[in-house]
Amino acid sequence: MNALDKLAACGLYRPDFEHDNCGFGLIAQIDGKPSHKLVKTAVEALGRMTHRGAVAADGKSGDGCGLLLRKPAGFLRARAEEAGFDVGRNFATGMIFLNHDTALAELARNTLNAEVEARNLVVSGWRVVPTNPD
Repeated sequence: MNALDKLAACGLYRPDFEHDNCGFGLIAQIDGKPSHKLVKTAVEALGRMTHRGAVAADGKSGDGCGLLLRKPAGFLRARAEEAGFDVGRNFATGMIFLNHDTALAELARNTLNAEVEARNLVVSGWRVVPTNPD
């Protein structure tokens, strides 16, 4: 009995399910410094993933593939301070697109607050992000 057969005999592993994936890209800035060129290259690479179905039939939505970037902690801390709240030592940030209807937006905000607090976390605050609809 070979090694793969031994693995198959002792659990859920089945070698016949092994196959290659069709695409994964990793681009990293070794020195850790922010780089517009790196982001531009990553966006270009992401655009080349459409061949594997990363774009849905509507031509607009996708499968969730995207860019993973370092959290700009300094920027986020400064925006939180400007908005009048303290994020503490460890924090996460979410960008939530709320309904234009104020009642529905408030319901969504309250639901999110309750879900976060149910997990023993704290919502430090909400900030309206400046936008330019033009």
